Amino acid sequence: MKILVIEDETGLRDSIEAYFTGSDSICETAADFSSALAKVSVYRYDCVILDLTLPQGNGLDIVRHLKENGRDDGVLIISAKNSLDDRLTGLDLGADDYLTKPFHLSELRSRVMAIVRRRAFNGSNNLKFNEIDIDLDAKAVKVNGTAVKFTRKEYSLLLYFIANKGKVVSKSAIAEHLWGDSIDIADNFDFIYSHIKNIRKKLVEAGAKDYIQAAYGMGYKFIVA
Repeated sequence: MKILVIEDETGLRDSIEAYFTGSDSICETAADFSSALAKVSVYRYDCVILDLTLPQGNGLDIVRHLKENGRDDGVLIISAKNSLDDRLTGLDLGADDYLTKPFHLSELRSRVMAIVRRRAFNGSNNLKFNEIDIDLDAKAVKVNGTAVKFTRKEYSLLLYFIANKGKVVSKSAIAEHLWGDSIDIADNFDFIYSHIKNIRKKLVEAGAKDYIQAAYGMGYKFIVA
């Protein structure tokens, strides 16, 4: 998962970042309204964890910005405010869920996972695409019932392709998904080709069709066949 934590409380923000980063996710942070708006304007996220009360602005305006610009990033609002009006306003604007502080990080993760699964995989813990079966909890991939081992990046990229099957995804979008905004310092995207080559090889050798096709000058496409 690629997550953005928008939270001005340093201790909580750092705790959430450490918790998700340790579970094979890319987790970026923003401490105020301006930096948060800058990030969501440039990058896409599987889920935005959003505090309502921020320096320089209101977190609800972040939700408005996402929806007005046709973005489909998941949004989980976290706030010390337990007001029904705040909750309803956030949900009406397009947020997916609302969690009141204080909360356990394990509950936060469960809420985030539910949002990601609901948006990308119809809420299921098990993803099936033709002969490919993926257990999202165990992060295990099988082809025709036989387990296939992938590195963390390969697994993340395979899920990204399946979630966007039938669509052309650019190299920059792939790079951003795998490395977050730190990809800005990369000289080129040659590493993407290596990951895709490995995924294709492992799938085909396990008996799957070759679903990943290059879209010349644009990126790659996971074909629906």
